Amino acid sequence: MLFIILILSTIVLYAVLELVIKNRNYWLKRNIPEVNGVTWNFVSGKRSLPEVVKEIYYAHPNEEYIGFYLGIQPALIIKNLENVQAVLSGDFQSFHSRGMIVNQSDAVSDSVPLIDEYEKWRLIRHKITPVFTMKKLKNMFYIVEHCARDFVKFIENNEGNLNKSFDAVYTYTTASIVASVFGINADNENTMYSPFIKVAWKTLEATHWSKLKFGLSVTCPKLFETLQLKMFGTEQDFFLNAIKKALHDRRRSNNKRHDFIDTCIELQNEGLMQNPTSGYKLEPTDDLMAAQAFFFFIAGTDTSGHSMHFTLLELAANSVILKRLHEEIDNVFERCNEKITVNEIEELKYLDMVINEAFRKYPNIGFFQRKCTRRTTLPAGKITIDKDVLVIIPTYAIHRDEKYYSNPDVFDPERFSAENISKIQKHSFLPFGEGNRICIGARFARLQMKVGLAWLLKRYTLKEREYKPDHFEPSFFSLRDTNASVHIIPRGK
Repeated sequence: MLFIILILSTIVLYAVLELVIKNRNYWLKRNIPEVNGVTWNFVSGKRSLPEVVKEIYYAHPNEEYIGFYLGIQPALIIKNLENVQAVLSGDFQSFHSRGMIVNQSDAVSDSVPLIDEYEKWRLIRHKITPVFTMKKLKNMFYIVEHCARDFVKFIENNEGNLNKSFDAVYTYTTASIVASVFGINADNENTMYSPFIKVAWKTLEATHWSKLKFGLSVTCPKLFETLQLKMFGTEQDFFLNAIKKALHDRRRSNNKRHDFIDTCIELQNEGLMQNPTSGYKLEPTDDLMAAQAFFFFIAGTDTSGHSMHFTLLELAANSVILKRLHEEIDNVFERCNEKITVNEIEELKYLDMVINEAFRKYPNIGFFQRKCTRRTTLPAGKITIDKDVLVIIPTYAIHRDEKYYSNPDVFDPERFSAENISKIQKHSFLPFGEGNRICIGARFARLQMKVGLAWLLKRYTLKEREYKPDHFEPSFFSLRDTNASVHIIPRGK
């Protein structure tokens, strides 16, 4: 009952706050079209916020900007790609903040995606980025490929019990990231049964409470901070403690596994982290390293799981594309006698095209949010953005805009062929963002998806089934459809 009262009170608070803001006419005073009630429509509705933003985007075809309110904060949807470039990279100093507040007592506040302090973010980002170089990924490849083989065995052992294909895919993405963080445990017969998977699912479970907390961190960050809320629950502490224990044990064993724990130890062995230009210093403590590993796990499991599942849903709905992909995978696997390396995975060019088209049609993040950290002017239209205003880059809307993609609702991997990919307008394809804050795990996510899909489609195919969702699940940034399913069947049956 207390929880229900809290939810209702929050909804009422949103409504009252937006009514107050509406009377202020922040955007109308600046001669910018203004849409009211967006947060209320999202909280009380059944759609994702990216869908709501997309609807606003198309309701104003002749406008470059549309103002609204995200909770109590003025937010501006930008449509011009020149301005998108300015926000993501050109004027990064003015838009380096994501505009999300986490409590300093919360360990995840020290993770790269959420750090708001520019100097701290820049130093940690610089140190963590090399983790995902191609050289590092080649060393880590054996882990991901091992998990992909185990994924196929997992499907085989559960053919009669797989009621939801999303659950199977999510098991793979969770297990492969757990293994990439902690390494392969020789005692486990199959990585899909890692003891960390249940904890991972609990951490990422989309409960009403978790959605409310996340929503407050985005729309009412000061309230989130005042209430001393944590983004994740007790499972977060379990995972962080496990990472710190792994760091301790690995330092004593000298057992090289080429996983994320090894990389953290390498960073610690280099000593004090310091920016030679600004002089900013930071100690690479176990807490700091654990926070990076934790968010690598959280972000990678969720986004890759949904992207991989959307890919399967579209393949099941497009038999011609699926047949061509089967042929490519079969040819590559036969040439190497199923001894897959990074080189063979890179040969799967059509699979790259298929995944890119899934990213386009169902982007990992439906819109990117940036907070203006100093008053500045965007180049197209010369509009001035005040400090603390949120700028919204509507990825989902841009990816479905026929100005950039003909027949945008059609799943067509040929858009990303060698002949056509150069025709895609820069900053109209943003599955991982762009610029200085582009997702550092993008290479890993692609590799994880390609290896998992390649092994799955080598052994299995998909029963043909149309996929035309009316809407996606309520979510602040993501596109999700966990109840949709594909029927996975052995090849040749």
